[in-house]
Amino acid sequence: MSHSYEFVQLDVFTKTPLTGNPLAIFTDARGLTDEQMQALAREMNLSETTFVLPREPQVEAEEGKRVRIFTVEEELPFAGHPTLGTALYLHSTTASGVDEIVLDLNVGKIGVRFSTDSNHRSNRVAGDVFGEMRQRDPEFGPTLPPDKVASVLRGDGSEIAAEWPSQIVSTGLPFAIVPIRDAKTLANLKPDLVRVGALLEGTGARFCYFICPEQREGRLEVRARMLFYGGEDPATGSAAGCAISWMVRHGAAKSDEQILIYQGVEARRPSEISVRATRDGEKVTNVRVGGYAVEVLRGTVAL
Repeated sequence: MSHSYEFVQLDVFTKTPLTGNPLAIFTDARGLTDEQMQALAREMNLSETTFVLPREPQVEAEEGKRVRIFTVEEELPFAGHPTLGTALYLHSTTASGVDEIVLDLNVGKIGVRFSTDSNHRSNRVAGDVFGEMRQRDPEFGPTLPPDKVASVLRGDGSEIAAEWPSQIVSTGLPFAIVPIRDAKTLANLKPDLVRVGALLEGTGARFCYFICPEQREGRLEVRARMLFYGGEDPATGSAAGCAISWMVRHGAAKSDEQILIYQGVEARRPSEISVRATRDGEKVTNVRVGGYAVEVLRGTVAL
C-alpha cells in the first residue's frame, strides 16, 4: 500500500526567494518510521528537514507542536533555522491572532513569538512575519588553545582576533565560537575540517562558527561562516544563539543590543539572523534569535 506525504520548502532567515537557508517541512509525518524520516532527509538533500507530528489539540496546548529534525546524516535535538522555519510555517496555517507557537523538540520546548509587518495574511509563508525564538540559556565550555585553532585555519594565528577567546558555547547544540580578525580574512578562510574534528573531540561540539564582529559607523556588524561536511551553511540559527551569548559574555556586544548576523554571503545565499541576549551579572540569559522566511516550493512524496 502506498502513502503520500506532503512537504513545503522554505528559505529561512531571508525575505527573498533563493537566498537564506532552505528547509523542507513534512507537514504531517504520522506513519513514518525513524528510518523513513532519515531516508527522506537524504532525499531532500538539504542541511535539515523537519517532520511535524500532529497531536490532539489539548495535548498540543499543553506540550507544544511535536517536531523532529534530521540532517542527511542524523537526527538533531535542536537546530535554529528548522525551528524558526517550521514555526513560521505552522503560524501561517493557524487562526490569526496567535502570537506564539511552542515546538516540542528533542531538546525540549522552544517558543517562537511572531510580529507582522503588514495586515496581509495567507496560508503561505510570505516573508511578512518576523519570528523570534528564545533559545536555552547558554552553557559556556572550555576555551581552545590559540595555536590549535591556528593549525585548523592553516595559518600562524594572525587570522584570529586575539582580544577574545575561542570557546565552546551551547544554547541547545554546542559550537566552537572562533573570532576572526576582519571580514576579508573571514571571507578567505579555508579551514581544515579534519583538524576541526580533532580539535573539538571531547568538547561536545562538532563545528566551528567563525564570526567577525566589527564596529562600523557607531554600530556593531557581525559577519559569520559555518563550514561542515555538507559544504557551507547559509544560516546557522543554533550557532547564532551561541554567538550572541558569547558576544554579550565577553563584551563584544551590549546586553539586549539587537544585532544582525550576516551569513551565507560566500555561499551565494545571503542570510540575516537577528540576535540579542541579556547579561545579568556574570549570567547570560534570554537568548533570542529571529528572522523571516519565504515559501518557494510545495510537493508530495509517494512511498
